[in-house]
Amino acid sequence: MSDEREVFGLSGYVPAVGKALWMLEDCRKRTLRVLDDLPPEHVDQEMQGNTIGTILYHIALIELDWLFTEILSEPFPEELMKLFPEEDRDKDGVLTLIKGQTLDQHLLRLSKIRNAMLDKLLGMTSDDFQRMRIFPQYEVSPEWVLHHLSQHEAEHRGEIGSAITLIKGRS
Repeated sequence: MSDEREVFGLSGYVPAVGKALWMLEDCRKRTLRVLDDLPPEHVDQEMQGNTIGTILYHIALIELDWLFTEILSEPFPEELMKLFPEEDRDKDGVLTLIKGQTLDQHLLRLSKIRNAMLDKLLGMTSDDFQRMRIFPQYEVSPEWVLHHLSQHEAEHRGEIGSAITLIKGRS
């Protein structure tokens, strides 16, 4: 077994898109490893105002938003919107507390959004991947969006890991 670290591209995509998606998928694999063997009752346990379920819901909704708003400039598909009955944040900007869903429900939601990402970016060219999308507040490329989504999930993965540590400490 080798100790080499290498970035690969996902098959079927132009190289730049395939590599960015590979990194996004690697980030997801790491998140799923943190969630391995999570006792079902820990999904809804509050830690500093959030639950693990709340964070997973937020990760999925943000990925949906960046994909359809910034990358594609398309309305959210109805079948995906059904996965998000709650707003992401309350009137004070605090994440909406999500309880009463199983880890499997949260993982299915993450999977469906990721599958939409993989599907929608399949035919994207390198030029389109790097083309800036112009919005009133900012300009952004799909390339940067995928970088941002990896960072976003990694930061929340750390939050989930901390919550798991704290929850286990209480047990």
